[in-house]
Amino acid sequence: MQNNHPELFIISAPSGAGKSTLIRKLLSSTNNFELSVSATTRPPRDGEINGVDYQFISENEFKSLINKNAFIEYAKVHNHKYGTLKSYIDRKFIEGKSIILDIDVQGFMQIKESNISNTSIFVLPPSFKVLKQRLEDRRSDTREAIDKRMTNARKEIQCCDEYDFIIVNDEIDITMKALKEIIFEKRNDSDKNLIEKILIDMLSY
Repeated sequence: MQNNHPELFIISAPSGAGKSTLIRKLLSSTNNFELSVSATTRPPRDGEINGVDYQFISENEFKSLINKNAFIEYAKVHNHKYGTLKSYIDRKFIEGKSIILDIDVQGFMQIKESNISNTSIFVLPPSFKVLKQRLEDRRSDTREAIDKRMTNARKEIQCCDEYDFIIVNDEIDITMKALKEIIFEKRNDSDKNLIEKILIDMLSY
């Protein structure tokens, strides 16, 4: 399966919902798709390659690009700026590549307001309890950090109805099937009643 023409796909999810795993599996099983490489003012970490992991640029250059309206979305995260360059997306489209854009709700809303053509997908966890357990199982965050991620998750989930499609990441194979149906067939057979129950569960804490 592959798209007949390049498209922009936006995938958002609360931290711990499994978005990165889904994207990796999608990219490894399909042709002519690439994950967007963001520009950032953050310095490279050990092993990171400019143009592969991120496009590393200076603070002044980032500000200049903002003034030139060069980004389709950008945000400040932990004292560093991150953004998606229009020129990058255009270049990949010319190469015949569809782009997967892994961004948060804030970035998605910027793109939606600008009327840039895209297909947007929000990934839900199966429950509040499962999301919290996934974050704890990572063993990479403090209790305070996990609590903050859960608070942010509830805020992000309130915006999921703004997306074209919503899927639930419970069993990975079923979720991948649903994701590919959206991307290649523009349809989603997810259980709306289940989604409603999950939203009630997530927002009740």
